[in-house]
Amino acid sequence: MPSSFSYFDAATAAPLHPVARQALLAALDDGWADPGRLYRDGRRARLLLDAAREAAAEAVGCRPDELVFTPSGTGAVRSGVAGAMAGRRRTGRHAVVSAVEHSSVLHAVADFDVTEVGVDREGLADAEAFGAALRGDTALACLQSANHEVGTLQPVARAAELCRAAGVPLLVDAAQSLGWSAVDGPWSLLAASAHKWGGPPGVGLLAVRKGTRFVPQGPVDENLPAIVAAAASLRAVRAEAQAEAARLSRLVDRVRTRVPQLVPDVEVVGHPALRLPHIVTFSCLYVDGEALLHELDRAGFAVSSGSSCTSSTLVPSHVLRAMGVLSEGNVRLSLPRGVAEEDVERFLEVLPGIVAGVRGHLAADVRPTTTSSGAEGPALVVDSLGKRCPIPVIELAKVIGDVPVGAIVSVLSDDEAARLDIPAWCDMRGQEYVGEQTAPQGAAYWVRRTG
Repeated sequence: MPSSFSYFDAATAAPLHPVARQALLAALDDGWADPGRLYRDGRRARLLLDAAREAAAEAVGCRPDELVFTPSGTGAVRSGVAGAMAGRRRTGRHAVVSAVEHSSVLHAVADFDVTEVGVDREGLADAEAFGAALRGDTALACLQSANHEVGTLQPVARAAELCRAAGVPLLVDAAQSLGWSAVDGPWSLLAASAHKWGGPPGVGLLAVRKGTRFVPQGPVDENLPAIVAAAASLRAVRAEAQAEAARLSRLVDRVRTRVPQLVPDVEVVGHPALRLPHIVTFSCLYVDGEALLHELDRAGFAVSSGSSCTSSTLVPSHVLRAMGVLSEGNVRLSLPRGVAEEDVERFLEVLPGIVAGVRGHLAADVRPTTTSSGAEGPALVVDSLGKRCPIPVIELAKVIGDVPVGAIVSVLSDDEAARLDIPAWCDMRGQEYVGEQTAPQGAAYWVRRTG
């Protein structure tokens, strides 16, 4: 076992901030009573709740009476979507979202008529395209402030202006960004989750600005000690944000630069400049994602992945799919505040050997079959049916040099990830992806050798 362990998964849940711990303990002593009661202990609890609401509202950039606390960030999103759609039910049931929204948003709008606005290969949505998707029956639009998997910042301010001009409220999922800064622009609703910035789990917040048609979705249970800790930690992390963001951004830049130098066949994904300061994501060709994360854990690193190879559904991350980038061997580092530079250096030291070891254990049994489909058909067919990522891509890479330049290799695969990973491999290796063809089983992915 490693002598030390480094937690690099703050985007999932940040470690509890010391201020949150102190505030939580204090609130357990002074905030245990029902804040709705008029006796002394109830009034003391009400003062704590009001102070927490004011502190959180200041960080969000709204009025205290525009903000409520919820039992979770997911609960805040669901309440925000349901309340806004109910408030504008006479307008229609159409919603506009980006294709890379968090699953909580996509699930919340699933029962409505939804238009998904795509993103580019860096995960960035186009604000003008977002505005163009608004219709006369659009009741709500949703756009995250920053992506949870690759860290790309979204053009929320411009999208909010376009939504306001169209008379459509915009809900912003600010779970990943609120601990770093307020969200600019005339947004209408905002949701966030305390455990993303170092507050305790089990606390979300929902801001609904005045003038937004909104139907509250039932009573809200308030865990007062946790709310106090969440608000106190939000204020604390904001006070540290500028200096810590600059430090973490330098470490992330180092990872973005050195990983492709240290490890062959790696794609760093996400926007290089318009991004959160602490998130860096990359994908490794010819690597099983689950095995890679397991080996990194054995080496003392907690990281996460959007790879289909680490999912029980074996379906690629919807974020990576929308971006059109490689999903296999995907690793996301999200550095917590206060992380030591030495921990990042140790990660860079061990990563090349771990990737090489995982690649060495993947033995792809290539079963190519020549075909006589003619000049426009495949010169070689690779049967990868029944094999999961990254085997189809490994088999393709092994045989692409066996056909003449200009000839086509067809890869048969019934793995959903192949639909994303084979085109991404072609883009990385300079080969031409011809397209997906029908096949008796699975699909046939045609690749033309260009050199």
